[in-house]
Amino acid sequence: MRRFVNVRSGMAWACGAALLASSSAFGQRQMEALDRGVNAVAQDEKTVFVSWRLLGTEPADTAFNVYRASGNGPAEKLTSKPSTAGTWIVDDKANLAAGAKYTVRAVRGGREEGDSRAFELPAGATPKPYLSVPLQTPEGYNPNDASVGDLDGDGRYEIILHQAGRGRDNSQAGETDPAKLQAYTLDGKLMWSIDLGKNIREGAHYTQFMVYDFDGDGRAEIACKTADGTTDGTGKVIGDANADHRNDRGYVLRGPEFLTVFDGLTGRALDTAKYLPGRHPETDNPTSDQLKEVWGDGYGNRGDRFLAAVAYLDGVHPSIVMCRGYYTRTVLAAWDFRGGKLQSRWVFDSAKETKDKDGRDFGGQGNHNLTVTDVDGDGKDEIIYGAMVVNSDGRGRFSTGIGHGDALHVSDLDPTRPGLEVFRIQEPFGDAGSHMYDAKTGEVLWRRASVQAGTGKREGPGRGLAIDIDPRHPGAECWSAGAGITGLVDARGKLISDTAPRNCNFAVWWDGDELRELLDGTTVSKWDYENNKADPILQGKDHDVRSINGTKSTPALSADLFGDWREEIIWPTNDGRELRIFSTTIPTDRRLPTLMHDPQYRLSIAWQNVAYNQPPHTSFFIGADMKTPPKPDITLVQPRRSAAR
Repeated sequence: MRRFVNVRSGMAWACGAALLASSSAFGQRQMEALDRGVNAVAQDEKTVFVSWRLLGTEPADTAFNVYRASGNGPAEKLTSKPSTAGTWIVDDKANLAAGAKYTVRAVRGGREEGDSRAFELPAGATPKPYLSVPLQTPEGYNPNDASVGDLDGDGRYEIILHQAGRGRDNSQAGETDPAKLQAYTLDGKLMWSIDLGKNIREGAHYTQFMVYDFDGDGRAEIACKTADGTTDGTGKVIGDANADHRNDRGYVLRGPEFLTVFDGLTGRALDTAKYLPGRHPETDNPTSDQLKEVWGDGYGNRGDRFLAAVAYLDGVHPSIVMCRGYYTRTVLAAWDFRGGKLQSRWVFDSAKETKDKDGRDFGGQGNHNLTVTDVDGDGKDEIIYGAMVVNSDGRGRFSTGIGHGDALHVSDLDPTRPGLEVFRIQEPFGDAGSHMYDAKTGEVLWRRASVQAGTGKREGPGRGLAIDIDPRHPGAECWSAGAGITGLVDARGKLISDTAPRNCNFAVWWDGDELRELLDGTTVSKWDYENNKADPILQGKDHDVRSINGTKSTPALSADLFGDWREEIIWPTNDGRELRIFSTTIPTDRRLPTLMHDPQYRLSIAWQNVAYNQPPHTSFFIGADMKTPPKPDITLVQPRRSAAR
């Protein structure tokens, strides 16, 4: 039995499988029930910045009281009256020598509710701008991409970390080290380790791991591609433990391929199915010529390019979407995980659905990344796969025909027009080096050509970004790096400055206004739009951390993990023995619900680890002159059990 809360009426009920199966009539997405997410950052020995979550299911004017307990003394109320301002306070009378334990209580109808989970700064704590998570990094490995999920059902996130050894790009021959996944609590407890084995190649395009509550039991699972020799968190081996399918060049182009769902609490393999699609429709052991016929080359550079996502394809339950290929043939396979079993939902294959209604190809339109959102307002998600979109029913919606690119951003980028927009770049030189299209219809709204178009050169811009950095222009500003495309344009494609930020990578909501900040490497910068320069406001190098993914220079994860609505940044230390989670201490007048209760944003965190990482975006516009965000239509799933399955 599972307990659900209807966020429209506040009514609680218990239900079994029958009601769960028919709950699509309510049209509400099942999402994780987060706790208050109290966070405290000591700025000096007596000043502490305390922040907490406003949940997406709560009234915007919910009031809060904040308490501090020190030593063995009673808790002291720090708010003179229940706060309805921002979800933060500055405690300037703390005594870190004695320690401090902070709790928050919501106040509804004049009545104070119970304490939140406490955040404790132990006695004698050293002020530092981050939360430390100790790691048990295997010898020869380094922390790489991270994701989060509530693995034990307590309302608090755990971290799932990809530990990477020797890796190779698909275009590079050579053996790699087995990829490893580890789960940690925020206190640094290692929950389990999964070794994907020698038959899963290490590299940015091979292991895409999805962390989400797929079966609606209030605890997250992990789903990823596995193979012979994968060892789960309990030591059990999947397939043939002795099989070695690597060829003399280090590629894995033969042997069975699997999709496995692992229990989030123990790392135990719950169910394993044959991976869809396989390398070849007729055999697990194709020849080089057979691979070339299906994917365009015979050594896995195109056929072993994987992406993955989570999507609410029925509007209520999350599904797993595993993807293969984007340079040529493209296949997306949707799976449901119900009752402990994987069930194939649909398969989209560009080789079978070759043209959209306007005669444009679905093949060859993918990026090194993807995103998921409801583009048409029917409550169900579509998959935005670069220059094309696949409907919730697995049918191709449209293709712009523009082709492959490296960067992708989707939100209400232009709030002056209805619906969502897609900003992306075009890798082959052409007239759409950077461009924006309507997420619902595929109409290309504007495009900027690569300067070198027509020269015969292949590589277009390598990066592009669309965020609000200038309040003088409605919506997001857009820019790209490379291919001779210079300057900064507004959401309508109009050039507004000859100078764009040099940083064209990640983004983060960090300071007190609604504009977004630049995140590149280990630096957060504020764009000074009047003087056309970026001013650093956080330097990770001062705290012994590094970025990951080589020249991509990304964080392990950026997400609204706790505290108020602004985002946290996770970077590993230079020695790889620790994750450091940075959280802002800048006051803000803006009060927003946790971004993790906006479905598009939450799904962005699930796919952020995929291939060429991209920053998350909300389904609504956050920026200058923004409107009040819509109330999310979600149902929070309260776990009824915490024991391992």
